[in-house]
Amino acid sequence: MIFVTVGGMHGFERLVREMDRIAGELDERIVMQIGATDCEPRNCEYFRFAPKEEVDRLHSDARVTVSHAGIGTILAALEHHKPIIIMPRMKKYGEAIDDHQLEIAREMQAQGLPVVCDVANLAAALTNAGTDPVHLRGEGNLPRRLKDYLDSLDEQLKKR
Repeated sequence: MIFVTVGGMHGFERLVREMDRIAGELDERIVMQIGATDCEPRNCEYFRFAPKEEVDRLHSDARVTVSHAGIGTILAALEHHKPIIIMPRMKKYGEAIDDHQLEIAREMQAQGLPVVCDVANLAAALTNAGTDPVHLRGEGNLPRRLKDYLDSLDEQLKKR
């Protein structure tokens, strides 16, 4: 099963539309959490919001998680040692007011996680996603490092 999640704050049309297209071509169950996304998938199961326990179960059951570059989602997938493909919301597509998710995604890519910035690469990333448990280098310190990184981004934004 592939679990796709876009978080709760904003919709993510680009990711939902591409995953729905891919779902029509795969012989694998896909479940999407679409939040405030306007479009509704036709080729897979979806829901807008669910309790944390349900989302945790989906992370646990998934072969791979596909997500925006939200820290909570990244940490949830990693807590379950599941492969995660990150597609950051980007300013150039009008999905965010800045490229902080792109910066987070680049940091995660440096830690060995796959990052897809263009929908053209998403199907290949899904095909290449392994099934082995994911363990990042220095994983025990990951939450602290992510918090420090986000705090530094926040400080940079305040200076603008």
